Amino acid sequence: MAVRRSILGIDGPEPLARAMRDAQYIADEGLSTAAYLALALGKPLLLEGAPGVGKTEAAKALASVLGRELVRLQCYEGIDSAAALYEWNFPRQMLAIRQAGEEYVNLYADTFLVARPLLLALQAPRDRVLLIDEIDRADHEFEAFLLEFLSDFTISIPERGTIRAEEPPVVILTSNRTRELHEALRRRCVYHWIGYPAPALEAEIVMMRAASVARDTADRVVAAVNGLRAEPLAKPPGVAETVEWAEAATLLHSQGVAWPRAFLRSIGVALKDQDDLEWVAPRLEALLGGQAA
Repeated sequence: MAVRRSILGIDGPEPLARAMRDAQYIADEGLSTAAYLALALGKPLLLEGAPGVGKTEAAKALASVLGRELVRLQCYEGIDSAAALYEWNFPRQMLAIRQAGEEYVNLYADTFLVARPLLLALQAPRDRVLLIDEIDRADHEFEAFLLEFLSDFTISIPERGTIRAEEPPVVILTSNRTRELHEALRRRCVYHWIGYPAPALEAEIVMMRAASVARDTADRVVAAVNGLRAEPLAKPPGVAETVEWAEAATLLHSQGVAWPRAFLRSIGVALKDQDDLEWVAPRLEALLGGQAA
């Protein structure tokens, strides 16, 4: 743990929280503590929460704090190990053979190897942060493959041998909890649930991310968003939508659109589903009641 701490240059959760704030991310005590422990102990950090609460942004902020490149593996249904590990550039290999004539060509040299996120993380663990995004979208087979990878941080390339990381890379996994993850994967990680922020904190996030938005507008749009989240919506607005709605309404207002009309006309920035728009339409003005100065 001491070695990890000396490498990271971070002495505890509070300094990490301050550093993340400098990277334009407000981490509460729970997140900063979980992130610090994961970094100090060399364990993956598993962040779960509803879409739009800032899980991926937290990974970006941590990479920024560490001064490392963020390497992102976006999971999806049907993803396989080739998309995560590596593949050989077959067209380039064939071109090299044709150009070489009778000369020998090493078809498995670095120039033909296309490294994917997991291999990239192993090749430079001190320079990169590996983000495995939305692991819950992958199938159980791929999750089992990842569990094996996280156990020893090695990749076997038949043509090249085994590649092992010099030290465990910083790994962050996110999940929207569309399905339950395997217990073995959870046990390997430091876990933290990210919920929607409290209204005061969300307004602070708006002010940090959108310099053009007045504090009063931030408070009012946050109140409206919390009203929307209380509705049975298919896709409730996340924190990013809160920031964008505040910016969009402010822009319209600066062009002469009066409040609350500026909020009403920019609702498509906050809600991205037609059924949701139809559901809230009859009650939208009530949700925005008092939302305009």
